[in-house]
Amino acid sequence: MPPPVPPVAPTNSLKAFAFVLAVPDLQRNAAYFRDALGFTIDWPADSGWHLACRGSVRVMLGYCPDAPPPSATGDHSYFAYLHVDDADALHREFTRRGAIILQAPADRPHRMREFLVATPDGHRLMVGQALG
Repeated sequence: MPPPVPPVAPTNSLKAFAFVLAVPDLQRNAAYFRDALGFTIDWPADSGWHLACRGSVRVMLGYCPDAPPPSATGDHSYFAYLHVDDADALHREFTRRGAIILQAPADRPHRMREFLVATPDGHRLMVGQALG
């Protein structure tokens, strides 16, 4: 019988940093996150990476020209679920900015009001607001 695994020290706890997306066109995706979704873009492009930030949400965009397109992966193209206080307000903002909206806000049986956004390559991001 193997020895028991010692507990992980609190100083070594995991913390979320960022979602990671493989993208075939780094500049196009960085511009979309900035212009359509309202993120700021950090990290120099010559590194092969950009970091898109909005509030506490971070998305690492990595240049991967040979990766299969997310649009070809069906339901596996979802990369995040973000919780907001006002889904309708964010939907209006994204629409005004020219975001790719796949589903308008709708109340769901699991007591969330949700809408679905896509990136130019087909990555999908669900945004939800808890209903009373």
